[in-house]
This record gives sequence, C-alpha cells and structure tokens, in this order.
Amino acid sequence: MKVLYAIQGTGNGHISRARDIIPVLNNYCETDILLSGSQADVALPHPVHYRYKGLSFIFGKNGGVDMWNTYVEANQKQLMSEIRSVPVEKYDFVINDFEPVSAWACYIKKVPCISLSHQAAVLDKNAPQPKQPDPLGRFILKNYAPSNVQFGFHFSRYAPHIYTPVIRQEIRNAKVTDKGHYTVYLPAYDDEKIIRILSRLKEVKWQVFSKHNHSEGHYGHIHIMPIQNERFIESLQSCTGTLTGAGFETPAEALHLGKKLMVIPMKAQYEQQCNAKALKTMGVPVAKKFNEKRLPKIREWIDSDTRIEVAYPDSTQAIIKQIFEEQVLDLLKKNNWNYPYRLTFAPETEKHEPDRSMDPVTL
Repeated sequence: MKVLYAIQGTGNGHISRARDIIPVLNNYCETDILLSGSQADVALPHPVHYRYKGLSFIFGKNGGVDMWNTYVEANQKQLMSEIRSVPVEKYDFVINDFEPVSAWACYIKKVPCISLSHQAAVLDKNAPQPKQPDPLGRFILKNYAPSNVQFGFHFSRYAPHIYTPVIRQEIRNAKVTDKGHYTVYLPAYDDEKIIRILSRLKEVKWQVFSKHNHSEGHYGHIHIMPIQNERFIESLQSCTGTLTGAGFETPAEALHLGKKLMVIPMKAQYEQQCNAKALKTMGVPVAKKFNEKRLPKIREWIDSDTRIEVAYPDSTQAIIKQIFEEQVLDLLKKNNWNYPYRLTFAPETEKHEPDRSMDPVTL
C-alpha cells in the first residue's frame, strides 16, 4: 500500500507532530511526504517528495495574522497549478494534516483523503467553542483542506475520534528541571513590543523565542533568541512557566512537562480562540491581548504556582492502527470514497444532527 502524507508548513506544530507520525506510518505502508507552506522553523528529518508554496497565513507583529502579506503571498493561479499537478491518483489514499494543495487535489480527482489534524478536532461539535461566534473563521477552517474522514488531536478527548496531543519524543524523554526562567513564544508580536512589556516585570528572567529576528540579543533580564528546535526544547524543559500563543503543540508540551502555562490567542484567529476556550476550561489562565493593561494578570500568574495536571499517553500507534486495521478503509471503499459522505466516529447510541449538505455515515 502506498500513501501520501501531506503536511502543512505554516507554523511548527504540524511538522513537530509529523516527526513522530512518519516512523509509525512506515510500519504500515510505503509513505511519501508532501510539504506546503512557509513560516515553519522546525526541520523535518525525513525525505520530502513534494514541496509546494501552498497557502500560508503570515504572522503579523501586533497580535494577529498579517492579512496584507498573506494576500500578497497568496497566488491563486500558482495554487491552482499546484493542485492540478499533485499526482494524488498514484496513491491508495492521502493522510492530510491541514494541507490544502493535496486536499483539494483529492477533492477534484476523487481520491480518498483522511484528515489527521488538530483542526479536525476543533471543528467537532463536541469541542469547546468561544463565546463569540465566528461563522467566517469556522467556514475557512472547515473548507481550507477538505477530507472524507476526520481524526483529530485536542487537549482532551471530546469525542471517540479525538485523541490527546502527539507529544514528540524529545519532549517525552526530556529531563524536567526548573532553572527559574520563563519561556516565551508569541510569534504574532514583534520583539520591540515584547521587550517593552516584559521589561516592566524586572524580577523575571525571560527567554523569548522570536519569529521576526535571526540574531540573538540581551536586553537586561530579557534574552531574545531566534527559533531553533533543540534550544527551544532545552528552554521549555528547564523553565518555570511558559507564556505563549494559543496554538496547540507548545501549550500541550508545556502541560505535559508540568509547567505553569498562560496563553494569549491571536486576534481574529478562530482556531486559537477555540484553543483558548478549551485551555481556560482546564484552568489555564488566558489573556485576550498582550499589552500593558494585561501586566497585572501576567504578574498574578507569575506569583501563583498553579499547574494543570494532565496525562497525555503516547497514542500515535493506536490512531494509525485504527486507520489501517479497523473498518475505516473498508467503509470508505464501500461508499466509493464519495465526498458527499461525511463520516463521523461515535457510539451508535449518540445522535447527530444531520449535515444538510452531506449524508452522515457512522462507524
């Protein structure tokens, strides 16, 4: 069996997760790898068979996505050319981690596509949602990378087809210490703003990993560093706490290591708003913005010693086994891999509201 594993290259979480998933996939099939997008700082130590520009969201410097540069970087003509050129028909099916080029190629060419991503879990009706509805954000998330069937990762198991995070082996095997510093990763803010605000908290040593700076610098008790995988892991495993955006992998890794955690979701970013809601439900402090007004909340977090206890087992083998050894492939083949079918994985006793545009099939 030959499978294409397609990975989104915007941000570091997708690639970090893929580093652990690929060796397990190789036990079940011949795996080729597709990578699209930019903005990732983590290397993938496996041969990449297809590289595409894809469709990336560009991090801004004031708390959100840089919509102008995202628009400038988006080339619809090139994107369509890439979608047409991906030879997805050469594969038995595609496993997709929120990667749009191969997902839409599968949609057009009627090739089976199985989503294996955090976004698949965020979209589930059982997953936490922010108080403020965001129909446009949800629409974009739902249609960015379409698939036949969805498996998801989230902070908790909100549904049978949602698994807890894939914690990479470097983190699982890390020796946890506390050297007294705080690790910061806020890619949607520029270094100048981060330094200006954190300089007000002089009693704290900050190790800031920058998305916007390729050189290292010291500003009193603030240490600015470009993102480098091994160095980030070293900082994370030895910190007292982590101040970060409401992404998925970094908060999950901080929780797994037993670190204090505070998150600041990106503005107008639906997925991060959902993550923030889930984390807040777990007891993690959330700040709506990163500015001087939030300093008392940040200081309160520093002064507290509240840590959220989680148990994230290594479920990578189990989820890949479910895809290959249970009835998922047989059921999809029976329905001719038809995109009008949206498969859900839930107990037979659970009732689902029908999707008006799709006929539900329950496993």
